[in-house]
Amino acid sequence: MAYFIIYTPEFKRDYKKLSDTLKEQLKLKGSLFEQNPFHPVLRTHKLSGRLRGNWSFSIDFKHRVIFQFINTQEILLLRAGDHSVYRNK
Repeated sequence: MAYFIIYTPEFKRDYKKLSDTLKEQLKLKGSLFEQNPFHPVLRTHKLSGRLRGNWSFSIDFKHRVIFQFINTQEILLLRAGDHSVYRNK
């Protein structure tokens, strides 16, 4: 089952700031994510603290995407970037 992905304005801004290499990696991981948000390659995990209720998956070793499950069919992508996205939410 493929999920419907919604992008926040913050995510779109973050995406534009990524390097071309990271954009390509995110496109590949994003395709995988749409089909299975818990694929082992993504290293999807719950966030805690003030980000409780949100989740994160890895683009590469340093870069992440923060997201929320809206319902069983929709996912909201909140932020993308290095670990500073955890502070800027």
